[in-house]
Amino acid sequence: MKLMAILAGAVFALGTVSAAQAQDYPSKPVNYIIPFNAGGESDIAARLQQPVFEKLTGQPMVVQYMAGAGGAQAWSQMNGMEADGYTIMGTNLPHIILQPMAQDVGYKTDDIANVYFFQYTPDAIIVPKDSQFKTLKDLIDYAKQNPGLVTFSGSGTNSANDVAKARFDKLAEVTTTYIPFSGTSPATAAVLGSQVLAGFSYTTAAINQGDQLRVLAVAADERVPSFPDVPTFKELGYDMVGGAYRGIAVPKATPDDVKKKLSDVLDKINHDPDFIKKMEDGGFVLINVPFDQVPDFMAKREKEYEEAAKVMGIAKK
Repeated sequence: MKLMAILAGAVFALGTVSAAQAQDYPSKPVNYIIPFNAGGESDIAARLQQPVFEKLTGQPMVVQYMAGAGGAQAWSQMNGMEADGYTIMGTNLPHIILQPMAQDVGYKTDDIANVYFFQYTPDAIIVPKDSQFKTLKDLIDYAKQNPGLVTFSGSGTNSANDVAKARFDKLAEVTTTYIPFSGTSPATAAVLGSQVLAGFSYTTAAINQGDQLRVLAVAADERVPSFPDVPTFKELGYDMVGGAYRGIAVPKATPDDVKKKLSDVLDKINHDPDFIKKMEDGGFVLINVPFDQVPDFMAKREKEYEEAAKVMGIAKK
């Protein structure tokens, strides 16, 4: 009985500490780990979140980098980090679903405790400004007449670009060839240098190239403000919406009330007018998926990516 009383008291004490943590959170600087190199979309978004976080909470947000293995190096280590809400990490879809599905990367999808998804960069088909393809129809017609000869550059294997190419081939009933590069920049350079006929990229990358590129279509529900004259795939008859989704996760042992408090802060950031404008100007599309909606969001994405994985020849482990 004494032991039971001690255990009950310990559980109560832990609950009290957890509640206090959440009430005071954040009361010190938060370390925000980006699992990629500086300068990419994840980093750009974090840098835009940073001042709004500090304005809302009065605490610094310190952006750090842990690049390697397409993000897997950081994600495989996350659950060994301090689980108090002061270490947070960027996450990407489809990476955290397809990576462990394709091979042993040191973590499973269920190991990642996402607390909020806040944006995605829509997939976009890009071609050089002097390309023979003026419209998406031009490219599809050529691909049907020349199976396998349309080459798409893209950012890595099992990435959002890789998934988009597989979905596009299925929807358009064409056969094209995907050539993976080590990142968005070299994949875009391959398009600019005519090493490939086209590229699967993101709206964010296309913006940076100005009039050097032509965007044929974007995978968004509505036209992206930064490309008002570019049609969506849906407008052109192809039900294709998606890209690289980005969120924030914490070590799995972080108390749920702290996760919820962090989610609430991130939601306020996502509704900040200045933040919204800067993100949209940069080609990002904002989404609001708070902590309590993450499980349903992930379940939907997993189903989509499992279907894409079949087309891509990835066997579920």
